[in-house]
Amino acid sequence: MRPDHSLAAAPFCRGLNVRWSGSRGGYCRLRSAAVIPFSVPVTPRGSVAMELSDANLQTLTEYLKKTLDPDPAIRRPAEKFLESVEGNQNYPLLLLTLLEKAQDNVIKVCASVTFKNYIKRNWRIVEDEPNKICEADRAAIKANIVHLMLSSPEQIQKQLSDAISIIGREDFPQKWPDLLTEMVNRFQSGDFHVINGVLRTAHSLFKRYRHEFKSNELWTEIKLVLDAFALPLTNLFKATIELCSTHANDASALRILFSSLILISKLFYSLNFQDLPEFFEDNMETWMNNFHTLLTLDNKLLQTDLVSNAIQFLASVCERPHYKNLFEDQNTLTSICEKVIVPNMEFRAADEEAFEDNSEEYIRRDLEGSDIDTRRRAACDLVRGLCKFFEGPVTGIFSGYVNSMLQEYAKNPSVNWKHKDAAIYLVTSLASKAQTQKHGITQANELVNLTEFFVNHILPDLKAANVNEFPVLKADGIKYIMIFRNQVPKEHLLVSIPLLINHLQAESTVVHTYAAHALERMFTMRGPNNAALFTAAEIAPFVEILLTNLFKALTLPGSSENEYIMKAIMRSFSLLREAIIPYIPTLITQLTQKLLAVSKNPSKPHFNHYMFEAICLSIRITCKANPAAVVNFEEALFLVFTEILQNDVQEFIPYVFQVMSLLLETHKNDIPSSYMALFPHLLQPVLWERTGNIPALVRLLQAFLERGSTTIASAAADKIPGLLGVFQKLIASKANDHQGFYLLNSIIEHMPPESVDQYRKQIFILLFQRLQNSKTTKFIKSFLVFINLYCIKYGALALQEIFDGIQPKMFGMVLEKIIIPEIQKVSGNVEKKICAVGITKLLTECPPMMDTEYTKLWTPLLQSLIGLFELPEDNTIPDEEHFIDIEDTPGYQTAFSQLAFAGKKEHDPVGQMVNNPRIHLAQSLHKLSTACPGRVPSMVSSSLNAEALQYLQGYLQAASVTLL
Repeated sequence: MRPDHSLAAAPFCRGLNVRWSGSRGGYCRLRSAAVIPFSVPVTPRGSVAMELSDANLQTLTEYLKKTLDPDPAIRRPAEKFLESVEGNQNYPLLLLTLLEKAQDNVIKVCASVTFKNYIKRNWRIVEDEPNKICEADRAAIKANIVHLMLSSPEQIQKQLSDAISIIGREDFPQKWPDLLTEMVNRFQSGDFHVINGVLRTAHSLFKRYRHEFKSNELWTEIKLVLDAFALPLTNLFKATIELCSTHANDASALRILFSSLILISKLFYSLNFQDLPEFFEDNMETWMNNFHTLLTLDNKLLQTDLVSNAIQFLASVCERPHYKNLFEDQNTLTSICEKVIVPNMEFRAADEEAFEDNSEEYIRRDLEGSDIDTRRRAACDLVRGLCKFFEGPVTGIFSGYVNSMLQEYAKNPSVNWKHKDAAIYLVTSLASKAQTQKHGITQANELVNLTEFFVNHILPDLKAANVNEFPVLKADGIKYIMIFRNQVPKEHLLVSIPLLINHLQAESTVVHTYAAHALERMFTMRGPNNAALFTAAEIAPFVEILLTNLFKALTLPGSSENEYIMKAIMRSFSLLREAIIPYIPTLITQLTQKLLAVSKNPSKPHFNHYMFEAICLSIRITCKANPAAVVNFEEALFLVFTEILQNDVQEFIPYVFQVMSLLLETHKNDIPSSYMALFPHLLQPVLWERTGNIPALVRLLQAFLERGSTTIASAAADKIPGLLGVFQKLIASKANDHQGFYLLNSIIEHMPPESVDQYRKQIFILLFQRLQNSKTTKFIKSFLVFINLYCIKYGALALQEIFDGIQPKMFGMVLEKIIIPEIQKVSGNVEKKICAVGITKLLTECPPMMDTEYTKLWTPLLQSLIGLFELPEDNTIPDEEHFIDIEDTPGYQTAFSQLAFAGKKEHDPVGQMVNNPRIHLAQSLHKLSTACPGRVPSMVSSSLNAEALQYLQGYLQAASVTLL
């Protein structure tokens, strides 16, 4: 019998009462106190206070142990249980108590990681959503966490430091004013374990100053930090430098002191990044003299990171025009090049070790520019900085060094290969003036002949028969192609493609990863007219070996979940299109097997994303040629999808829903029974509580409505209230209300009218309630599209009647207060078309607009429609409206990642019924004027402004009609 993991199973959860309340619960009220009987999917978070007792600590310990179990059957229920109780008061305090008091170090570390992730998920207060951590817990955490962090072992200290920085991003300085004081006071302790904890935390808090946009709020915060932190930091810097001299022969002491100096240097860099503060300008001599000491310090124990930080600072100084004079002297330039740059370009023993034994970290540093600086990158940045003002002299100095290094290599390649490595790195640094991840080098040094260097020194290494010989030089050569792909002529790049495919078989993880990345980047290149630089026909001769080697590379040690290889697979599918169809049965089998394997323990988000993109491409490409093949994909994928859904693999569920949407939309007829069996489960509250699921679930429900509305109406009519309950939940949220409208629009467009008749009035009451309580621009835009779609579907008179049925004269209020003044805000061609056709119907097919008090609104409504056609879109948004994007929701809760190749085609519900809305308006006005001669020309000429009247006459002329 399986263990009971329900809430009641844990001693500290007994007596938990579940209560749904508020606008997110089951009922909504308007002035008429109308009850909306939709079943709203809400899973409330616990609100019970958990006692800080030994029994609860023991229970928590047991569940934390289970989360470490490799068996998913044990691990997942434990994770679910902890997720279910984390909303209870005192839960975070239990975790902090446990990591302080637990005897088992593994449990302490586990508790610290769990606490950090809990903070990341829940600390941010999201508008329109309940506060996930009670104020008492927030206060207790902030009161205790700094002391606890500083008194913990380093492994736990790092987790708590991350938690402090997460809290600080939200609360510092306004809601946590004493944080800095508490941290600075710890400098006096003299304990460098404590001091480094403070410095590490300060770095995580202040490093965002390097990339934040300038603002008064930012300046105010930096000034507050400088007032409290600059002087203690400077004093600590001086004291630490002195201690380095005192302990020059003590290896263990130097390791700690240098780690402090690295953090101090990073803090100095962050605090000076936006501008040079007055304090540091006044104390520049102190800092520069000590930086110079560090740069020239010849101690074998000196850590690479420290030198790289000092060089990095030198690089930032030399780029600033007002320091240009410091570097103008030729002897100074030569000295910097010889004594600082060249020695730090060398491929060091630590680099070689990382290349061979820690390839993932090496790649992250080299390709992605991680936070961990290297001497080589710092030296490279210094070269670029010097070239900004002294390109000619610097290029001249280094040309001699490059030639000398290449000559040394040629004498004895097997011994002197590091000389060529340094030469390639130096050429790359010299030539790279501007670079982006997407396009590689976008601006190059014209004094460096990149093509000649490629032909003479890069190609020969890549053409060598043995792909495993000189792996570092192979990686250098491939990287050269990668970053200078826009400068090297296409004919040379074409020659390199089969060579890169060959290097996918290299044993070195770095080499085959770089080969995959280079191919992927080249396949995205654009030629004239923004067309792909390489065509499928040009790559066709290599298709089989390319696909074979890419999938083989995933079997090489260390690359089973290599994101660069999977991205290259995805990009190859995208470029080759129909050319891959003969290989699809084999490819989809391999992808499905990989999906099943990684779903057991998803750990590489980018790899997973590209894998699902590749699956979507396989479906799209195959089913475009043969729609019936969708059944084969369903047979291959549904077993794995079922396992993912049953095991609640949260990371993959949004992807599964997107792929299922793509498959379902491929069906041309009714919904297969296998999908209908899933339909009720899609309305389960727990799925909708996870923000990452929402866009994918809405898309899937839209696919159900588009393909099987009649089946739902006949065989699943009892699920319609649940469907509308989902809509009700979504429109209550400012973050997700647009998703609610997507769903509602599909219901209105596709469901048989009689199946939703009884709910229509309640739908409008809900929307008006939201308008009353929280009117935002985004909501207004969605509301306008909805009511016009409703008008098109059910008729203008039906729209007027439902408004006035809720409250007398409400139709006029909606026209006057919402449609006429706000219609200019609608964006998107399809959305504008829907609104244009809907308003045309209101003008020409709604008798009350011609015969009642609503007639006074007829001309202003026409004027607003002409404005929608001819005036620029009104994209102003009030200052107080700040929306939280779904991607920005905090924490490790799986965020939604849109699959580009599962994208929904833009759908036009008006379709061919109206091709040109302006012509349609003219024809409809002509028809109306025929029914009531004389009235329309009179209303138009008396009230429409001259410019609008001129536009209208143009529409009438284009339609070849007149107003009678």
